[in-house]
Amino acid sequence: MKSESRRRSLRKSPQTPAATGSEMYHCSDCGESFTKSHHLKDHEWIHTGEKPFYCGQCGKSFTFQSNLQRHERIHTGEKPYHCLQCGKSFTQLCNLQRHERIHTGQKPYLCGQCGKSFTLQSNLQQHELIHTGQKPYYCGQCGKSFTHKSTLQQHERIHTGEKPYHCLQCGKSFTFQSSLQRHQRIHTGEKPYYCGQCEKSFTCQRTLQQHLRIHTGEKPYLCGQCGKSFTFQSNLQQHELIHTGQKPYHCGQCGKSFTQPWTLQRHERIHTGLKPYYCGQCGKSFTCQRNLQQHLRIHTGEKPYHCGLCGKSFTFQSNLQKHLRIHTGEKPYHCSQCDKSFRDQRTLHSHQQSHTGQKLYLCRKCGRSYTHSSSLRAHKCSNIKPSDFDVKFSN
Repeated sequence: MKSESRRRSLRKSPQTPAATGSEMYHCSDCGESFTKSHHLKDHEWIHTGEKPFYCGQCGKSFTFQSNLQRHERIHTGEKPYHCLQCGKSFTQLCNLQRHERIHTGQKPYLCGQCGKSFTLQSNLQQHELIHTGQKPYYCGQCGKSFTHKSTLQQHERIHTGEKPYHCLQCGKSFTFQSSLQRHQRIHTGEKPYYCGQCEKSFTCQRTLQQHLRIHTGEKPYLCGQCGKSFTFQSNLQQHELIHTGQKPYHCGQCGKSFTQPWTLQRHERIHTGLKPYYCGQCGKSFTCQRNLQQHLRIHTGEKPYHCGLCGKSFTFQSNLQKHLRIHTGEKPYHCSQCDKSFRDQRTLHSHQQSHTGQKLYLCRKCGRSYTHSSSLRAHKCSNIKPSDFDVKFSN
């Protein structure tokens, strides 16, 4: 029966003579026409599923001999198609043609919805799913759907725990290739993402985007309790612990609890006496890095805190805050004895000594003491040197 069908399919049927000038061979399954009988025979294998051409290396079979020949280049490593622009070689002609569009800039595949053009047809097909909203690829584990098959494959690694991308430097493994590429910059020191405002560079784009908020002032993370906004999500999460009262980090020495882990670490140095941050200029050591950074400004002369009203600069933020009270007139420190107010705590303490009669500032040369440091500095004593001044108590 099948041979009879094959004979019928090889029957010659005349096409319009003016159009072809010769007889045609028609496929009885799909109606496609061919000028030569052997082309029709090759075509019929598509319908029968027959694959008569076998690879001697791996046993894979093919419908057409030309497909087998292309496949065999995988084993031989032959790349007969060469790019005249850069010399790169390819196994198949179609791959060379796609590659050449990199040099010519040709993007022949246009989106009918938005007019965007693409180098490859496959890229256009993926792009069109954005307009249709179609997500044809489903995760069998959680049912989540995806626009692209590659995205589904990446997602499935979350369930399987597969980490196929390995760092050759340290052996660490990663779920995604992009994560490996970011990690490798730790070893190479590469920081390809630059800030146009301050020229600072970063290893990944996400870190750059977070950094840019410092310049733009953007604070996209809002606290649902008090409405306060934050530049970084981690800062919001830390802030939210204020409302919950949660202090999950406990000191093993004294049992004191803390909201943040690094606050606990700093606290523990009180017990250990550890001061791991050293000044390279004078050798002074500090319990936390922030204190070292502030100290270094003494050596560099840096004054990064500027008054927006008069332009005066300060080494420390606390000094700027005290200075701003000159402009605002704010005096937040109140004397409980006479209700007099002061701009800073030190002045309040000095004032309170007038009520207590304490004289905390001592001249080591003659033993005379004073209530205020200014009085000690104004003190006239024979052969006195600045090193002779002493303070009994300092706030």
